[in-house]
Amino acid sequence: MNVMNENMKPDGQPDVLTIAGRAYRSRLLVGSGKYRDLAQTREATLAAGAEIVTVAIRRVNIGQDANAPSLLDVLPPSEFTILPNTAGCFNAKDAVYTLQMARELLGGRNLVKLEVLGDATTLFPHMPETLKAAETLVRDGFDVMVYCSDDPIQARILQEIGCVAVMPLASLIGSGMGILNPWNLQLIIEQATVPVLVDAGVGTASDAAIAMELGCDGVLMNTAIAGARDPVRMARAMKHAVLAGRDAYLAGRMPKRFAASPSSPVEGRITGDVTPDVIDNLAA
Repeated sequence: MNVMNENMKPDGQPDVLTIAGRAYRSRLLVGSGKYRDLAQTREATLAAGAEIVTVAIRRVNIGQDANAPSLLDVLPPSEFTILPNTAGCFNAKDAVYTLQMARELLGGRNLVKLEVLGDATTLFPHMPETLKAAETLVRDGFDVMVYCSDDPIQARILQEIGCVAVMPLASLIGSGMGILNPWNLQLIIEQATVPVLVDAGVGTASDAAIAMELGCDGVLMNTAIAGARDPVRMARAMKHAVLAGRDAYLAGRMPKRFAASPSSPVEGRITGDVTPDVIDNLAA
């Protein structure tokens, strides 16, 4: 029996997430904040099966303070791709400076996550400043993954600038509201020439599965895992949700219909009157 390997695409090619020329088996990216302690951060990250871990440089120590515990003690770069981000930045200048500092701390690594926020209440992306920062960072040799609004035009401009992935929000950061505008998300996916990853708003496993079923290349989350009653169990649930959603997308769902369709075939069915001798023959 010919059974397709779950790590293969329908065309027989390996099903991997490729970002800036590097292939990853996991399509679930996780944050590193809001956990009880560093030990729980590591346990949840391992349960999620994540290979890319994003780090808020302005909030998490990865060497800025030599006298404090470092995240890299529990999530070493030898095991994970550390993705520095600019959480807490509200203008392009601060975002660029933060990522330049991160590159120094991480030994010259260029893969970064850009996010420039519009205000402290909604944490919605400030797109004019985001575009300005993206242009500067790409020119400076960074591989930029970028948090953005779910506007297909803005997403297209970011990929034209040279960003290696676009990361539209599903809903507000930390809201857990799930995907509020699947139609815009699908428009972004259809025109994309770089990976599209949902970033922000995922609340539970079904949200992650829906994102993947729509055709997203991956999902990034933090609060949905760290804010759960049992973060490690939720991390494991998210891992399976992303895998299931990806499998469903590759399998191709059945078309929606406005009429019932019987599960059993109608050809060869028994018709007409069923007489006692027919029943006896069936029972024999």
